[in-house]
Amino acid sequence: MSNTAFIDLIINGNRYNINVSKETTLLEVIRDVIGLKGTKRGCDEGHCGACTVILDGKAVNSCITLAYLVNHKSITTIEGLSKNGELNPLQRAFIDEGAVQCGFCTPGMILSAKALLDENKNPNEDEIKEAISGNLCRCTGYARIIKAIKRVADGEYK
Repeated sequence: MSNTAFIDLIINGNRYNINVSKETTLLEVIRDVIGLKGTKRGCDEGHCGACTVILDGKAVNSCITLAYLVNHKSITTIEGLSKNGELNPLQRAFIDEGAVQCGFCTPGMILSAKALLDENKNPNEDEIKEAISGNLCRCTGYARIIKAIKRVADGEYK
C-alpha cells in the first residue's frame, strides 16, 4: 500500500492537483505546498484555532486534518475572503473594532466567524462565543472580536 496519495483540492476557487504523503496535514499543503501564509501554524494539536480554514462550509483545524482525507473538497483560507481588492465585511469590522492586535489569531477567528454567519445569519452573543470557542486570543480579551462579529450579523457591513 502506497504512503502517498494524489489529491484534487479547490482552495479559494483555484484547483490544485498534488501528490502528498498520507501524513501530510492540510495546514502543510496550504502553507508549504500552495504558499498561502495567512493560515497560521500555532499549536499543531488542534487547540488554538490559528490554523482554522473553512472546509466545505465548516470551520476546521487544518493542523489536525490529513490532506489526503479532503480529496475533492473545497477550502477557503483568509486569502480567499477578499474580492477584487475589497475586504470581506468581517475583515473590515475586525479592523474598525480594534479586534486585531498582534493579528496571529485573526485569520482563524475570522474564518470561524464566517462559517457561523454562513450558517446562522443572526447569531446571538452566546452562539458567537460558541463558534469562536476553539480560537485562542491572548491580546484582545474577545469583547472587541464578539462586537465585530455581531456588527456584521446585524447588517452594519455589506
